[in-house]
Amino acid sequence: MRKGTFLELCELLSPALKRKDTRMRAALTVQKQVAIALWKLATPDSYRSVANQFGVGKSTVGVAVMQVANAIVELLLLKVVTLGNAQVIIDGFAAMGFPNCGGAIDGTHIPILGPDHQVSQYINRKGYFSMVLQVLVDHRGRFTNINVVWPGKVHDARVFRNSGLFRQLQEGIYFPDHKITVGDVEMPIVILGDSAYPLMPWLMKPYTGALDSEKELFNYWLSKCRMVVECAFGRLKGRWRSLLTSSDLNETNIPIVIAACCVLHSLCENKGEMFMLWWEVEANRLAADYAQPDSWAIRRAQRDALCVREA
Repeated sequence: MRKGTFLELCELLSPALKRKDTRMRAALTVQKQVAIALWKLATPDSYRSVANQFGVGKSTVGVAVMQVANAIVELLLLKVVTLGNAQVIIDGFAAMGFPNCGGAIDGTHIPILGPDHQVSQYINRKGYFSMVLQVLVDHRGRFTNINVVWPGKVHDARVFRNSGLFRQLQEGIYFPDHKITVGDVEMPIVILGDSAYPLMPWLMKPYTGALDSEKELFNYWLSKCRMVVECAFGRLKGRWRSLLTSSDLNETNIPIVIAACCVLHSLCENKGEMFMLWWEVEANRLAADYAQPDSWAIRRAQRDALCVREA
């Protein structure tokens, strides 16, 4: 990130990070704490390597990462990872080809080292330990909602059904009440998901099986608009490449660090920070060791959801 964004971030986190000098040693400045944490999160470097880079002890790096991550989650999560102007998002997806759409949803697996407890729950379908990050993104790939509490064995649909986002969408309180009429069917604001998600009146997913030309066209536009969430994951992991290697943090701290990276992603996207192509190349190289598991498709659908999709 540019210097201006870095200094603004330090200013925002300052209330939680300012430390007093003691007789034994001078406290790390807020800027140095944030710089150490950003470097560790942005690279797959070891704690020792980062410690040498900044002239501090190895344990100091670990402390700085968690203090900064906690400060980001505590002070910025609800301000940065938020819906914002729903009409702007709807207009953005409409311009991309899908009407009355408020976001795209997907999950990704973040590799971790084997935890101390309930080890089998963290092994995903590809056979490595992971935690599931579920996100909802807007038309520009900024996170508007995240959920990162479930171990890798859990199916995307179960993560979704147990999230606060599902409850708010089901109760009709996440988006403003903005319905449009398509043919003679009333269509609420919808989100877009892949076949791992249930078809709901407010969640559209692709058709499967034998497709006629209209259904193929529907799938094409849905897939085109849903690509924003795939691109968002690519940019998140390209910027914060520590998410691509097995985190050695414990189960309590891992979700905090992942959530902090999501906040930093949206912050960088909001500020229009540059994204280097070679970051993505490096991210793809690191990700090759941890292929994303496929989730089996959910077939069940509500009748009114089928009507909305048909319309």
